Amino acid sequence: MHVPERCMPELMKVNIAMTLHRRAPTPIRAVLRAAALLAASLAATLTLALAPARALVEIDITDGNVQPLPIAITDMISSDGLGAQVTEVIAANLKRSGLFSPIDKAAFIEQISNPDVAPQFQSWTVLNAQALVTGRVVQEGGRIRAEYRLWDTFAGQQLDGQQFSTDAGNWRRVAHIISDAIYKRLTGEDGYFDSRVVFVDESGPKSARIKRLAIMDQDGANVRYLTNGNDLVLTPRFSPNRQEITYMSYGSGEPRVYLSQIETGQRELLGNFPGMTFAPRFSPDGARVVLSLNRDDGNADIFAVDLRSRSTQRLTNSNSINTSPSYSPDGGQIVFTSDRAGKAQIYVMGADGSGQNRISFGAGTYSTPVWSPRGDLIAFTKQTGGEFAIGVMRPDGSGERILTTGFLVEGPTWAPNGRVLMYFKEGAGSGGARLYSIDLSGRNEQRIPTPNFASDPAWSPLLQ
Repeated sequence: MHVPERCMPELMKVNIAMTLHRRAPTPIRAVLRAAALLAASLAATLTLALAPARALVEIDITDGNVQPLPIAITDMISSDGLGAQVTEVIAANLKRSGLFSPIDKAAFIEQISNPDVAPQFQSWTVLNAQALVTGRVVQEGGRIRAEYRLWDTFAGQQLDGQQFSTDAGNWRRVAHIISDAIYKRLTGEDGYFDSRVVFVDESGPKSARIKRLAIMDQDGANVRYLTNGNDLVLTPRFSPNRQEITYMSYGSGEPRVYLSQIETGQRELLGNFPGMTFAPRFSPDGARVVLSLNRDDGNADIFAVDLRSRSTQRLTNSNSINTSPSYSPDGGQIVFTSDRAGKAQIYVMGADGSGQNRISFGAGTYSTPVWSPRGDLIAFTKQTGGEFAIGVMRPDGSGERILTTGFLVEGPTWAPNGRVLMYFKEGAGSGGARLYSIDLSGRNEQRIPTPNFASDPAWSPLLQ
């Protein structure tokens, strides 16, 4: 995603020269085991030139008994305390992922004073620290230079090192970028920390809720409001390649789909349709928006709108409610819900509306399907027996798996790496919904802090 200069001006990144041999990363198998840390480090060292090393962390999306990797994250050296703040964000990101267990700083034996010098590895292996992070943050006028080094303590090797230079106000984003780099080097997969979430902020009494569009970092920091609350807003969705969102609003008295520029606040109506429009979502290339159009008979069909020509293409035509469309990552297919079989179920069709095929056959009703950025799964909301659930299934409908249930859980959205879901959840008598995240094993459910009640989250792609 393109980032405007005033959001992250002149971000400079360079690799720090390795002080010890650097091993090439490889994609991981899908198992999270902290024990994957060089069981035979001597043999691995002798064969580094011939074979790439394994990642230290391996991920299994179906394993519910995961042992997080112990990692030591030392305070980045700085003269003003900013280094400790950057370190705190990095540690919180990695811990929140559920894959890493930062070691208590009170247990540290060695105090790092010069991150350019290799650490005393025995002081970290005795703590069972499988990996070590060191670094510094230097203030240079209104700018900062942040650098880190990642060490494999048992192999006695530096795994990675990078340096960033940017405006001082962007220090949190640098922390997120470093977190992503550490996550990728240790797991072999892309991280998701340098991203944002747009959501509906809900305040006031339940009988007269004020709903505003808001945007924040994925960890709940830097909340900023995009609308003033005068109009009801729902279902915001990010553009994949612009600082733009689409959402539904009642601003004109009838539900309509709008486009809005995040940085400028400029908004425009998407098409002059005769009925209410709702449930919008961008295509993977950002060139189209697919949405539902309500008909006079109470049914709804799905249309695609070309954002350049504003021409429309009708994709469904049935006496039913067809809604919640979501493109596959390659743009070739669309998943949606329809009650054409008597109750809401999940269907998949070609991006041109061809080959409409039902894929869900479980008890209850299905809604809000959304395709994973990896293309391997579709997340959904399910309601059965008076209970709501968030689950996933393969694009052919097989392998349905429920991740979490509750009085009300709804509206899943994928992290950019396709490993974590965010959604909103409300308990009986709680007064309102809150945002939560969970990983694909159905573990590590965590509440995401927001100023007020919150719903309808939508995760952005990585900002880099």
